[in-house]
This record gives sequence, C-alpha cells and structure tokens, in this order.
Amino acid sequence: MNKTKDLVLVSLFAALIAAGAFIRIPVPVVPFTLQFLFTSLAGILLGAKLGGLSVLCYIALGLMGLPIFAGGSGPAYVLQPTFGYLIGFAVGTYVTGTLASRGSCPTVKRLAIANFMGLLIVYAFGMVYYWLIYQFYIGTGIGFWTLFLYCFLLAVPGDLVLCGVAAILGTRLLPVLKKGSAVS
Repeated sequence: MNKTKDLVLVSLFAALIAAGAFIRIPVPVVPFTLQFLFTSLAGILLGAKLGGLSVLCYIALGLMGLPIFAGGSGPAYVLQPTFGYLIGFAVGTYVTGTLASRGSCPTVKRLAIANFMGLLIVYAFGMVYYWLIYQFYIGTGIGFWTLFLYCFLLAVPGDLVLCGVAAILGTRLLPVLKKGSAVS
C-alpha cells in the first residue's frame, strides 16, 4: 500500500467524520448526525486499521481543542456523557472494517451486517459510558428505561438506515478504490 495515499485517506475520513458531526437532520429529542455514516464507510473502504485510525485522529483533534465534536471540544469533553459514543465509533469502525474485509467480493448484505455489528458496539460503549458519567461524575444516576429510551430507542432508527446506505455506498465505492490502488 502507498503510505501517502493511506495518510490522505485517513485524513479525509477524519475530516468527513468531523463534517458529519455538523450535518444534522432535525428530529425531535435526539440529535441525528451523519457521523455514523462516515465511520462505517471508513471501516468498509479503509479497512479495520486505517478506518479505526481515522476515527482516532478525529477524536484526538477534538480533544486537543478543535471544535469538531457535535457538542464541544477539548480535554474536558471526556466528561461529557456522550463521549462513550466516540469511543464506540473507533471500536465499531475497527470491527466493521474487519467484518467487511472478509471474503473477496463485498455484498450489500455482508456490508450491512458489518455495519450493524459496528452500530451495536457504538451503542454499547455509548450507553455504558453515559450511565457511568451520570452515576459517578454527575452523581444523579439514570434509570435503565430512561437510558434505553433516550440513548438507544429514539436514536437507533436513523442509524439503522445509515447501515443500509453505507452498505450500498460501500459496494459501489470499494471496486473504484481497489481499481485506483491497482493503477498506483
């Protein structure tokens, strides 16, 4: 692989994830952004390691103070209840990339399953972190039903649609990206 090309793609996806934080689709109660779409595509198109690296770069830039997170930036952002979703993005992207790269010919079904598994990881990390911050940092606690309703049930329908969109885009873009690699 070409290291310069890898660096450009990792940087591009870090920028796309940052842009996705500010592309908001208005829905009641829970903000819906396109971050998950770009983290899924990073896993599919760049693979587990480079896709995960692009998310880690995005997180590092936000923690250094660049205002690229959906709700702020800086080192103190780790104390935000939603920071767990960012951690989940990194792990979920790695898993999506691992599952998507199995086999020789990507299918929409395989990529959708890979995205769905990544989505489950994002929500698992996000909900656990949210609960921990409310329980131990904020000190008010949060009930299971409230956590499930606001941190999963209201938010997941849009992300399920993004799983399908990313799978379709992935099957179209992967051959182009691989063809470009063969020419380089």
